[in-house]
Amino acid sequence: MDIASGAILAKAAVMGIVEGLTEFLPVSSTGHLILAGSLLGFSDDKSKVFDIAIQTGAIFAVMIVYAQRLRDTLAGLGNSPKAQRFALNVGIGFLPAVVLGLLFGKAIKAHLFTPVVVASTFILGGFIILWAERRKTPVVRVETVDDMSPLDALKVGFVQCLAMIPGTSRSGATIIGGMLLGLSRKAATDFSFFLAIPTLIGAGVYSLYKERALLSVADIPVFAVGLLFSFIAAWLCVRWLLRYIATHDFVPFAWYRIAFGILVLWTAYSGLVVWAD
Repeated sequence: MDIASGAILAKAAVMGIVEGLTEFLPVSSTGHLILAGSLLGFSDDKSKVFDIAIQTGAIFAVMIVYAQRLRDTLAGLGNSPKAQRFALNVGIGFLPAVVLGLLFGKAIKAHLFTPVVVASTFILGGFIILWAERRKTPVVRVETVDDMSPLDALKVGFVQCLAMIPGTSRSGATIIGGMLLGLSRKAATDFSFFLAIPTLIGAGVYSLYKERALLSVADIPVFAVGLLFSFIAAWLCVRWLLRYIATHDFVPFAWYRIAFGILVLWTAYSGLVVWAD
């Protein structure tokens, strides 16, 4: 392997780690990938396909963590009302992302996938999390994902679509949005993870198919490295997050978003860092 190819694989590994660590935290994996790709010079059209494809590695980690629940659901689809209701709710929650993604996804990628937009939504999202966490304790209607109604799932699905704007955070939108809609912190987090499975796998498959002309067999090692590191980082992150939410809120992530967003804006406008769009 020559130096050039080794450098590309190293960049793929870094991007995979960034994806895995940020996909399920309320900090925006897409935003971090855009910024990391800009710094690493990993931001051409093929790299954008790579960013979406490696999300699948993070999803495999979720599927392993929740393997028992997924097995029980699949086994009970034929005769268990609980499994059928759960699968239906995930499908309903997934639907808005499909429709709005097909309608507006191309335009959003063309105009909003820039470091300045990401930094701005980082900051705005941080203040929204602070507001959500510091408001008067809401009444929890839904303790677990099994208590959710189809309408609850649809509402969370629409909230998830806010993450089409880079820097918003899919997990942040669904978790905080779910809590505002009456879900417990645990139920909102669990449903966010389950909803990510069809959403991110679907986005990855669709992106690979749509942009298949850009790809070749030579790209397989790069994508494989990104998937592997994304999987490992996400597996560690998801296990940690499930323990974290039992006793903590998301305020530290809000301050991180605000501080990081301000730093990116300052470096962009001061010329200290030249961010590539």
